[in-house]
Amino acid sequence: MRRFWSRHPRIADVLIAGVCLLISLVPATSFAGREDAVGVARYWPATGPFVVGLVVVGCASLLVRRRFPRAVFALAVVVAHAYLLAPVAVGGLLLCISAYSLAVYRSTRACLIGVGIALGSLATSAAVLGLTGVIGPAIAWNAVIGEAVVTTIGALIGTNVGNRKRYVAALIDRSRQLVVERDQQTQLAAASERERIARELHDIVAHSLTVMVALAEGVAASTDMNRARPGAAAIAATGREALRDMRATLGVLREPDAAPLAPLARDTAAETIASARAAGFDATLTVAGERPELSSAVQLAISRIAQEAVTNAIRHARGATRIDLRIAYAPTSVTVTVSDDGEPVDPPPASAGGYGLRRLRERVELTGGTVAAGPAQGRGWRVHAVLPLEQENHDES
Repeated sequence: MRRFWSRHPRIADVLIAGVCLLISLVPATSFAGREDAVGVARYWPATGPFVVGLVVVGCASLLVRRRFPRAVFALAVVVAHAYLLAPVAVGGLLLCISAYSLAVYRSTRACLIGVGIALGSLATSAAVLGLTGVIGPAIAWNAVIGEAVVTTIGALIGTNVGNRKRYVAALIDRSRQLVVERDQQTQLAAASERERIARELHDIVAHSLTVMVALAEGVAASTDMNRARPGAAAIAATGREALRDMRATLGVLREPDAAPLAPLARDTAAETIASARAAGFDATLTVAGERPELSSAVQLAISRIAQEAVTNAIRHARGATRIDLRIAYAPTSVTVTVSDDGEPVDPPPASAGGYGLRRLRERVELTGGTVAAGPAQGRGWRVHAVLPLEQENHDES
């Protein structure tokens, strides 16, 4: 039954308006021939059609009570005042139903204010007409007590139904917001994962291909097969290493049951320097300080920073013959410095910067660190990155 009435609100409004008209109109016309010596009875033949017309209009307005509850309630108050013009005490359900509609389709506050104004004005009118002798005491008391009872009943039921309706609507709205937020979080997570994959692939491919190209050029320039064989072997080893890292990185694109899902976080500084040496550079690795326990994120950042900086030196340092990688461990930070002895160059504008350098800055910022890249003193290029360890030490404690 509840589902039927919720699906057919027009039928419900027509039935309610008809029942209200029947209950309200019959008492207003049942005493048309009665005479009363007191008050307004002798004027009923003139005021009767006016009262009946207001009752009909008020009951008909219930058809639009869902859209215009305030207007319907105001008209019901007018009808309640019109009942004071009847020869005997009469009333109806119009004010009760309109108070219910005001609480359900507007708000509890609007209903309380409306009921207070309606009952206050009705009591004032009844008191003034009763004290001046225009209406009898029975009519005055009925107007105040009777309408107050039915209006309070309608307001209480409407408040209960309206609060439940608004609570359900709020739950539905909240669930829709949660769905939207979930979709947004999914999109952001997907974008972040794509960004991470792009960053890892760039670091792997750029470094490996740079080393392989340098080795291939050396092999191609050599006429001695025995001397070229180590270079070819180094190209194969670099390619296999790159494939292994790429498989680990692309594991995030597999099914959830597949493994691994993240790139391998390992110390590749020695391998990076070995690749630079194989490419013909005088490369050195210096490690200072006692190496603490590092998280996978920091270890991966150290390896990628060293790899990216050495790759840039191999590719872009004009006339460079030496590359120095220094990793300094401190209680609260790790410092990675890569320098070369190439020809002096001007630093790029702040808005420029290559793809690799931009990715390097992003990787350092992910760990909360800082990075600076620019010409070194005297000659060459220098990359200096500092990664904090305070958060890791705090987590371990």
